[in-house]
Amino acid sequence: MKNELSRAMASADVKVRYDTQCKRVLSQKEILARILARTVKEFAGMSVEEIIPCIEGTPEIAVVSIDPGKTNQKRVLHMEEEKRIAGLANEDKVADEGEIYYDIRFYVHIPNEEGHIRMIVNLEAQKSYYPGYEIVTRGIFYDARMISAQLGTEFEHSKYDDMKKVYSIWVCMQAPKKIGNAISEYSIKKQDIISGLPDRPESYDKLSVVIIALNETMETNDELLGMLNTLFSEQKTYLEKKKELEEIYQMRMDNELGKEMNLMCNLSDLVIERGIEQGIEQGIEQGIEQGIESGIEQKSHNLAQMMIREAEPTDKIMRYTGYSLEKIKEIAQEMGKVWPLA
Repeated sequence: MKNELSRAMASADVKVRYDTQCKRVLSQKEILARILARTVKEFAGMSVEEIIPCIEGTPEIAVVSIDPGKTNQKRVLHMEEEKRIAGLANEDKVADEGEIYYDIRFYVHIPNEEGHIRMIVNLEAQKSYYPGYEIVTRGIFYDARMISAQLGTEFEHSKYDDMKKVYSIWVCMQAPKKIGNAISEYSIKKQDIISGLPDRPESYDKLSVVIIALNETMETNDELLGMLNTLFSEQKTYLEKKKELEEIYQMRMDNELGKEMNLMCNLSDLVIERGIEQGIEQGIEQGIEQGIESGIEQKSHNLAQMMIREAEPTDKIMRYTGYSLEKIKEIAQEMGKVWPLA
C-alpha cells in the first residue's frame, strides 16, 4: 500500500509539473502575441512584433486567485513594482480549500488616437473540451470576476466608464472530430426591441470569451491553430516540434521559448515513463490499465515512439501497445529510425 501511494504521488507530482510547464510555454510573449493577433479584435491588423511590446510585464507564478476578495491581494503588494503578467498557477490547491487560480492573467495596452487603451486578458489551458461543464459558461464567470475585481483599483464607485474590458481565452485540447479545429468568440451585442437608443459599443463591449478548440489529428489551414497543435502535440518529439515551428511558423527556438518547450517535452516523456514503471511493477496488462485509469491519458502511439527511441525489443513494444508489426515499422519510419531497431 505504501509503495502504491508513493508511486501515485510521484506520478501526480510529474503531471502537476508538466501542466505547469505547459502554461509556462503558453505564457511566452511570442505565443501570447500570436493568440492576441488572431482572437482579439482590438489587435486586428497588427503584427506579432507590434503586439509583443503591448503585453505588460513578465510571467509570475501563483499570484492571482479568482476567489472573491483575493484577486487583488498580490497586486496591492506589488503596487510599487513594474506591472507583471499575473499568471501561471495550478488550477486547484487542496491546501487552500479548493482555491482556484487564473492560469495566466495579464494587462495589454493598445495604441489609439488618444494614446492607448488597457484591457485585462486571462488565458486558460484546458486538456479536455468538455470537462463536465460548458467552457464558455466558466469563461463568463472568470470575466465577471475580473470585472468586479476592478472596483477600487481600476475605477471607483460611480466612475464605471473607467472599467477595463476583459477577455477570457480558453485553449481546449483534444476537441472531438465533430468540432475539429475551431475558434469562437462570445460577447455582448446590442439588439433593438424598439429602436431609438444610440449604439455606443465602447459603453457595453466590456467582456469576451474566446474558445480555441484543437484537434491535432485533423488538418487545418489556420496558422494559429496549426502552431498550437504543433506546440502541444502528443505525437511529435521535441526535435519535430522545433523544426516545424522554425520552418513553417518562422519562430525562433534558440531562446527562452525553446528552452521552456524542451522542458515541457521532457516532462511529457517522464509522465509516460512513470506509467511504464508502474506497469512493470504490477504486471504488464494491469500496469497499462492503471496507467490509463490514473489519468496519464497518453495514447499508444506516444508509448510506441518512446519505446522505439529506447530501442526496446519489437515483441515488447507490440505487447505494450497492442500494435501490429507493420504499424510499429510505420511509426519507426516516421521517426527516421532504421529497421530493424538497433
